[in-house]
Amino acid sequence: MIELYHNGMSTCSQKVRLALAEKGRGFVSHHLNLRARDQHKPEYMKLNSNGVVPTLVHDGAAVIESAVINEYIDDVWPDPPIRPVDAYDRARMRLWTKQLDEGLHAASATISACIAFRYQFMEGKTDAQLRETLNGYINPEKRRRMSENVLEGIQSAYFGPAMARVKKMLDDMERALESGPWLAGDSYSLADIALAPYVTRVAHLQLDGMISARPRLAGWFTRVQARPGYKTALTDWFIPDFVSLMKERGGENRDRVAALVGD
Repeated sequence: MIELYHNGMSTCSQKVRLALAEKGRGFVSHHLNLRARDQHKPEYMKLNSNGVVPTLVHDGAAVIESAVINEYIDDVWPDPPIRPVDAYDRARMRLWTKQLDEGLHAASATISACIAFRYQFMEGKTDAQLRETLNGYINPEKRRRMSENVLEGIQSAYFGPAMARVKKMLDDMERALESGPWLAGDSYSLADIALAPYVTRVAHLQLDGMISARPRLAGWFTRVQARPGYKTALTDWFIPDFVSLMKERGGENRDRVAALVGD
């Protein structure tokens, strides 16, 4: 039995759903409302003391951290494989997946908050209520980052470095795709699964010019979106209000973002 505690718009949840989709594996869904802090409720914290999504529960055993979960999925259900057989290509794959935990995920979260999600945090709240919400983050560094991002938007001190990191991701992908259709060899792998949600987020934030300006990346994104698993793992779980918010606020901020960081 597979249970997945996740959220529709969470990039980490998206990449786990992509891995499960490639394996043709369904799951019992436990969809958490992150704005309501479902991930901090005691019953969930017993499964994942970090208070983040996703968490995979397989036959009663909880597995956390999306990169670890995806390798676990490939270990338990090896067909079709989503890790390269060749040792060098597998190393290339791991270089893509590990960088998400080394700043890229935080950078994506920062640009999302500064451009769009800050408006969700602020809606209908007094200053005191907003501070209380922001103080609810368990991780102190995340609390500091989110507080400034929500209060300052694209003027946040975190925004410029985050955009630079996302641009580096796109540039690195463009270079890697010179040698083939996928990021870590001739086959679609956990590298492509890991990066797909983050390129999707760039598109949702109306920064798609950053994708179209890189033709090999644009072709890769088209191929990724054409895979059946993209629909079942991402599109079918998109939360319309979130997508609409990113479209609206991304459009409003596009010129200001371009003036700050270019494309």
